[in-house]
Parts: sequence; structure tokens; C-alpha cells
Amino acid sequence: MLAFGVFQFGAPQERTHADDRWFGRDKLYHFAGSAIIQTATHTFVRAGGSEYRTASNLAAATTLAIGVGKELLDRADGRYFSWKDLVADVTGGTTAAVLVRQVDR
Repeated sequence: MLAFGVFQFGAPQERTHADDRWFGRDKLYHFAGSAIIQTATHTFVRAGGSEYRTASNLAAATTLAIGVGKELLDRADGRYFSWKDLVADVTGGTTAAVLVRQVDR
């Protein structure tokens, strides 16, 4: 969740369903944060000596868990749970996984 917090500038804004757009700054933050989490986790697990598949699976699970956890935290704090944010998280994580695959052969 720290990676998502790094992208927050100022106090969190209250969002409603009507404010949740497919393309906006918030979705870019989710995409970039998930890409960073995916890449960093994969890199650390591989540096520890694990095989590619193990690192990739653990990185994907970590990225998804943090994304879902962030949305659950939003809901618990009375903010809007956004499925669109989760789509941006999955897209960022998947994009990073594809790019990491090109480098880690």
C-alpha cells in the first residue's frame, strides 16, 4: 500500500461512483503503482535465487493482494470501492510482467 501512497499528493479526495472515470490521474497511479510492485517483487524474489515461475507467481499475487487490499481499505474508510481501479491495477501488473519477461530470460 505504500507504493500507492507515494503517488498521493495532498489529502485523499472523496470519490463517488459518478467521479470514477476509466481514464484519469487516479487510474495512472494505480497502473504505475502496480507495475512497480510487480517488478520490484519479481526482482527481489529472483535475486533470492527462486526460479522465474515462482517469482512471477509471487509478484502477481502480491500485486493483486495490495490492489484489492487498498480498495477494501477505501471501503472500510467510507470511500468508494472501485472496480475500475482494480482493472488499472491488473493492467499495470500484467504490463510489468510482460516487460520483465522480456528482460528475465
